[in-house]
Amino acid sequence: MSSRRTILKALGLGSIVPALAHAQHQPSGRRSRWDMLVGGVETLPAPVKPDWRTWSNETITSAWIGHATVLINFFGTWILTDPVLAGRVGIRLLGVATVGPKRLVEPALMAHELPPIDLLLLSHGHMDHLDIATLQQLPHNMPVVVAKHTADILDNLTFRSVHELDWGERTNLAGVEIEAVEVRHFGWRFPWEDDRSKGFWNGRSYNAYLLTKNGRHIFFGGDTAVQEYFKPIGERGIEVDLAIMPIGAYDPWVTNHCNPEEAIAMAGHLNARVIMPIHWGTFIQSEEPTQEPIERFTKALEAEPERIAVRLQGETWTWNNGVDGLSTKA
Repeated sequence: MSSRRTILKALGLGSIVPALAHAQHQPSGRRSRWDMLVGGVETLPAPVKPDWRTWSNETITSAWIGHATVLINFFGTWILTDPVLAGRVGIRLLGVATVGPKRLVEPALMAHELPPIDLLLLSHGHMDHLDIATLQQLPHNMPVVVAKHTADILDNLTFRSVHELDWGERTNLAGVEIEAVEVRHFGWRFPWEDDRSKGFWNGRSYNAYLLTKNGRHIFFGGDTAVQEYFKPIGERGIEVDLAIMPIGAYDPWVTNHCNPEEAIAMAGHLNARVIMPIHWGTFIQSEEPTQEPIERFTKALEAEPERIAVRLQGETWTWNNGVDGLSTKA
């Protein structure tokens, strides 16, 4: 792999190719990589706008905002994962412009439309998961959980409480137990940084998170290739009510991103009842057709459609005393 391609991959730029021709909601025609980085890819409104004001504090409710950004009400604790609401992700040049993929779909909620957040989860330091421009727009009074050796990325912000968690470590914040779980990925934000995937134990790490409250469990998978690190959780007898799993950016990045079938298999390791598919269809970062991940995911679960939490940005899933339901609140 060339050094240029490696750098693009780490910055969330991936292999920017003209996959828009395959997207159901995008015009046909091939585009250059330069056009993907700085050109005029059309950004459409999110299909659904969630109405969090109607959500009950007596249950679990979750909406996919876009990419790996998910809004969760966990029995009254409001959680936001990997918030990326910017129109582009990538390298900020001279504080003026960002060079990187432009959004295909707008966030289902913008920063000013979010409820007061009680807990912020950041899985790792990649720019499509940890976006400084978005974090600057959020209140800084909530606790933030980050992977080991990544807290320094937030040094220029004013978050009052930042907690690094290493694999297997747990903490209790905002009434929720949070356990960091190992994934198969990499963590360096820039290629010169030390990283655990390079063999540096004290380098940047990368997490998934198991969340527990009131005897119920949510799993946020962050970013991962296929692996068996989640099996011990299932072997503990835990049944995950909602597994939020990445399903895209696997072609050609299969060594760092799982495909839909692999995501379902890993959710099975967690004894997950319902799966929310994320990390697809928001940015072009890879060579698979834009709609392919959700098509493969839906086909793989065609005998168990009740296990699919959402299919589109903005859709909402609610756990209701063991009865799962998908709603598309306008």
